[in-house]
Amino acid sequence: MRRRSFFGSVFAGLAASTAFGARARKPRAGDIPRRVFGKTGEKLTVIGLAGGRFPLISFEEAKAITLRAYDLGINYFDNAHNYWGGRSEEVYGAVLPPFRKEVFITSKAIARTRKGAEAQLELSLKHLRTDYLDLWQIHGVSEKEDVQKIFAPGGAIEAFEAAKKAGKCRFIGFTGHHDPYVHLEMLRAYDKYDAILMPLNVADPGYLSFEKLALPEAAKRDMGIQGMKNFANAKLLQAFSAEECLNYVLSLPISCTALGCTTIGQLEDDVRIAQQFKPLAPEQMDALRKRAEGIKGPYLEDWKRNIQNRAAATVATAPDLAHG
Repeated sequence: MRRRSFFGSVFAGLAASTAFGARARKPRAGDIPRRVFGKTGEKLTVIGLAGGRFPLISFEEAKAITLRAYDLGINYFDNAHNYWGGRSEEVYGAVLPPFRKEVFITSKAIARTRKGAEAQLELSLKHLRTDYLDLWQIHGVSEKEDVQKIFAPGGAIEAFEAAKKAGKCRFIGFTGHHDPYVHLEMLRAYDKYDAILMPLNVADPGYLSFEKLALPEAAKRDMGIQGMKNFANAKLLQAFSAEECLNYVLSLPISCTALGCTTIGQLEDDVRIAQQFKPLAPEQMDALRKRAEGIKGPYLEDWKRNIQNRAAATVATAPDLAHG
């Protein structure tokens, strides 16, 4: 199920007795809490708009969502070179330039070589109609082999360091959602990142957990920590409310979380939740994790490495010592 593909229309019809209260009211502009983005010192809204879902809608609809996000006070805008073949960045480029000094724009490069990453950065700047990024990130680091390529001679890290020195980006970081142990490898390889992006949600602690493994190390380094996949591509919404999902993530030691929206209704729901957010107590967090026990695993979080299949295969092929 794609990220809240049904969500805006479903929740638009809920009665005022839902956890969100009266839903006919438009959210107030502003009033979204802000947090310091790690050692960068920047203050970002705790929720940001992500461009990864724009391919599911039209270019004009994506522009309308982006403008509404800005009007509601969101200042954190996430994107990537390869989203929609560059069109997602072009959406931001069509809307955000008049507000450039008021917003924090991120993008990402998937290339693992210096030459490839530099070419992707130039395209990102062109699409976004800006001469610098606030944050440029190494995108989708999934395997230890990626880490080796990034830090090899002529690897992508050279492009990131050069871009920061040249003022083409203010801060650098990396992203990934496949394996928290690869995040740890990236952290071991380098100590000058400003930011990190990882999947965080109520079911994550139960399976190959970024919250348990990567989040504490990033917090220790005072990095700007961004969450993603808060709703597990909408699958968590079969068992949890959007408010429960988002409040859980915002109660973690993060700076902000990126949200992919395909309707203005979804965006406004997220803004209401953020405006009304109060940190959950430890016992409330534990109760939500316990509720997720029955659905945790690689079939819910299908972006993660499937170590259950690997373990099953190992058992199936192991010698039967009892009959040796």
